[in-house]
Amino acid sequence: MEAPALQLPLNGYIRPAQAAPEAAWLLVLMHGVGSNAQDLFSLAPYVPAQFHVLSLQAPYAMGPDAFAWFQFSVNPDGSRSIAADQELHSRALVAQTVEQAAQQLGVPPERVVVGGFSQGGIMSLSLLLTQPALLHGICVWHSRLLPEVLPAQVDPAQLAGRQVWLSHGTEDNVIPLRSAHQARDHLAPLPVALDYREYPCTHTIHPDELRDCMQWLQGLTSA
Repeated sequence: MEAPALQLPLNGYIRPAQAAPEAAWLLVLMHGVGSNAQDLFSLAPYVPAQFHVLSLQAPYAMGPDAFAWFQFSVNPDGSRSIAADQELHSRALVAQTVEQAAQQLGVPPERVVVGGFSQGGIMSLSLLLTQPALLHGICVWHSRLLPEVLPAQVDPAQLAGRQVWLSHGTEDNVIPLRSAHQARDHLAPLPVALDYREYPCTHTIHPDELRDCMQWLQGLTSA
């Protein structure tokens, strides 16, 4: 099937769904820092056929074929300081892109899932907590929750029914496992359906992690 031509604020790649328009879902993916849209687009063959797969490219160039959603620095104590203006700008662009892609593809918000790896996962978590009306669920791999975003979090009632996949590597050498625990503990009391998993790997998607997450996505379409 020929990929639809979309007019969106952010560049990316799309794999069309193998489903009737009234049954199609949309999965929007965001790469990690220093990567590009081709990275997570490589996962498209594994994504259930009911999904359009849209892999986005971050707006800030770091080098040849290397992009970021926002720049950051690591402090001596291991904490991180982010360029908050860049994060806010990227989050606005992501929100616009998700909304416009869904509209152009004819997919309602209740069939939209946004996901990402590392910094792309940060963007997914932030979008869920600040603009949940745009989506049904998120899938987040090896990421963390930005404390800078929490003042903008919506009332918990607005998160009711949202689906969350959150997974991390027990040996992650880039974003420590405690970051996943902090995100899990923040989400746990909220009215979302949280599926939290850990896998024996570093800062990469484990084969079992990919398989289980794709099964989770498939489950959303038959719920």
